[in-house]
Amino acid sequence: MEESVLFQWTVFRSLLAIIQWWGFNVTVIIMNKWIFQRLDFKFPLSVSCIHFICSSIGAYLVIKVLKLKPLIVVDPEDRWRRIFPMSFVFCINIVLGNISLRYIPVSFMQTIKSFTPATTVVLQWLVWRKYFDWRIWASLVPIVGGILLTSVTELSFNIFGFCAALLGCLATSTKTILAESLLHGYKFDSINTVYYMAPFATMILGVPAILLEGNGIVDWFYTQQSAWSSLVIIFTSGVLAFCLNFSIFYVIHSTTAVTFNVAGNLKVAVAVFVSWLIFQNPISALNAVGCSITLVGCTFYGFVRHLLSQQPPPPGTPRTPRNRMELLPLVNDKLDDKV
Repeated sequence: MEESVLFQWTVFRSLLAIIQWWGFNVTVIIMNKWIFQRLDFKFPLSVSCIHFICSSIGAYLVIKVLKLKPLIVVDPEDRWRRIFPMSFVFCINIVLGNISLRYIPVSFMQTIKSFTPATTVVLQWLVWRKYFDWRIWASLVPIVGGILLTSVTELSFNIFGFCAALLGCLATSTKTILAESLLHGYKFDSINTVYYMAPFATMILGVPAILLEGNGIVDWFYTQQSAWSSLVIIFTSGVLAFCLNFSIFYVIHSTTAVTFNVAGNLKVAVAVFVSWLIFQNPISALNAVGCSITLVGCTFYGFVRHLLSQQPPPPGTPRTPRNRMELLPLVNDKLDDKV
């Protein structure tokens, strides 16, 4: 009886974790698109900077004030030598994501972001000459094919937004590779990651945002009839972006790796559907097919990764250093939902 109750509670906690993760993720994406499209606040650097400021404050409150998570102490030298480069790439990743949202629909952007597993594998193969099982390469075929079909049939295609989203995938993959080498020895959770990286990202992005977008924001402020209510929406998106990071930590510790992967891909489908309901961006039948193929490919990729991680490497397999996981990336690609 007790085992049955425990099992039911575990299932309920997992479902609750997934639902709140979906809710925060989809809400942040939709709000960012709303800010760029409906509020006409077309300043992606400033939006990203606001998100980093809110995340810095939120992480400080969680760790230092509320003490909900213990602080992982990092040497001052390591903060600049290890975390600063990660913050720089993290900053580029978020900015490129917001730039792509300004120019292309949420559905198209989310589909392109699903290309990240492919770019991660290719970069690790090129940069580190890392060995990957043939099943990993085979699982990338539907991902690449789905992306190509979606791009060719996208009715709202914009080359600038497409390139920004694609470069965002490369930035995400670079961050994954850097995390393997730079953060070795530190077992970061998502909150401590934000605690250390968000202030650096704010510092990196603050000056460019003021110089490149400051005058435009001033002009926007005086042309809006309800600028203050719009600012409330913008800062609310920043608060929700921090909550998204907290929800990622919760869902990782409440689900299995396979469940997390499937839920992540279903989350993309939910984001695409909700954005279509709100913004009514046209989606052709072939475009929907391409998106579906990509998501199925991502699910298959996650399944293959999990399957291979449970098996010992075959004899004669080229080995990487002992402090790196063989065959597979260390950092889960789905952790890059942080906005």
